[in-house]
Amino acid sequence: MSGQGREFWWGAARATGTGVSLLLLTFVCLGAPGELGAQSFASSNVDEEVTFTRDVAPILQENCVRCHRSGGYGPMSLETYEVASAYAPLMKYKTGLRDVAGAMPPWYVEKDIGIQQFKNDMSLTDEEVATIAAWADAGAPQGDPADMPARLEFDNSGDWTIEPDFVVQTEEIFLEALAPDWWGDIEPISIPLEEDRYVAAIEMREVNDVPQGGAGSETVGSRFIIHHLNFDLAVPDDPEKGTRFPVHEVGRNADVFDPDAGRILYAGAKITSTSLHLHANGRDTRARLQIAFELHPVGYEPKYRAGGIGVGVSGNTVDMDVRANEAGQVLHGYGYLTEHKKIIAFEPHLHAPGERMCLEAIWGSRTETLSCVGYDHSWVRTYTFAENYQPLLPKGTILHIIGYMNNTESNPNVAYAENWMGGGNRSVSNMFLELGESVTLSDEEFTEEMAKRRENLNLAKGDYVIGCPLCLATVPPPPSKPVG
Repeated sequence: MSGQGREFWWGAARATGTGVSLLLLTFVCLGAPGELGAQSFASSNVDEEVTFTRDVAPILQENCVRCHRSGGYGPMSLETYEVASAYAPLMKYKTGLRDVAGAMPPWYVEKDIGIQQFKNDMSLTDEEVATIAAWADAGAPQGDPADMPARLEFDNSGDWTIEPDFVVQTEEIFLEALAPDWWGDIEPISIPLEEDRYVAAIEMREVNDVPQGGAGSETVGSRFIIHHLNFDLAVPDDPEKGTRFPVHEVGRNADVFDPDAGRILYAGAKITSTSLHLHANGRDTRARLQIAFELHPVGYEPKYRAGGIGVGVSGNTVDMDVRANEAGQVLHGYGYLTEHKKIIAFEPHLHAPGERMCLEAIWGSRTETLSCVGYDHSWVRTYTFAENYQPLLPKGTILHIIGYMNNTESNPNVAYAENWMGGGNRSVSNMFLELGESVTLSDEEFTEEMAKRRENLNLAKGDYVIGCPLCLATVPPPPSKPVG
């Protein structure tokens, strides 16, 4: 960012008169990638008379105030014109970033490559981004108060994005402001079920005493102290009854499992873990992790076996070499499918220097990009593909992940860019993994899924579908001839 640009944003921050804007200013001054792109979204087809009450407030209510409200995660409330208008230039900048660290809403799918259909897609449309930009450029006019939509009400029960049947939580965790990273176990948590049930979705969130807009460190996850929690749900004294669930990470969104591959939750199970990782956020903090479960109806039975994808778990992590003061570093990892897979979700896992990851499928002579997403380790995302768009990959497919690392001061998540980084568990070390979800298919199930895909998408000869290399190559075998 130019010196003139820095002075403008500094002035905008000071004009609000709050410490909140200074926290956000970290991303503005250091997050220069996308700055020019942010300006291009204001298009000629946006109404020149864009107002807050008629045009902007509905966008904020639909996409932003779940977090940016009194008592929410966001560092300021965007529920009223009086507050939101003070942040108009910053809202234009943050929404214009789109798919890089610091973008708001925190959804980083690149919209010009790969599959674009996802469940719970929280990104703004180009038109919505242009509307916010036009409003900011016009001086943030209020408009007619009668156009203002009714204020949304929140009951502070957690405001989950799934529909929980029950919620459990860890005991209180305390971490000092400048404590070193800590790993350990948690006290087992009992699950309130009297019969076995299957889980349709799970969502986890850290609840802590960091005040809204409270200043923390300028490193990864400055609002949170729980870096991650790996956990199992197991029945004590019965090793045959245990289930692994997805890992919780900083600021992570919900996991929605495949409708035909719910994970079992045994009656009498307890949540246990020896892999709770805490990292200081710059202030003394007390926190709990809440875990919400949405269940399938009684009597549900899964059709498919669920699991992870597991690309990059091997030497790609322990042998990492992330050089100091260098952007544009590229890492590669590979995995080989020994069984047919339907990919349910793509979840990049990097650490602070990570800024982008792509997932490719290599089948025969074809290399196809399934998805590319930006990365911000302050808001880890899992991207669940929509029905009829989950990649259907035959056994023998090679999965290739490409990670892009920026270990310079231009990356706001990096604390000390002069440090070389290798692979490791600490927040100042690195990982390079794909932690998404998949289901395993038999030959018959794989053929059936491809037939459903052709029918549901009305595919014909010559059509092309990303992520299904055999969808248009599979022809049902002719009927067998009768014997004799």
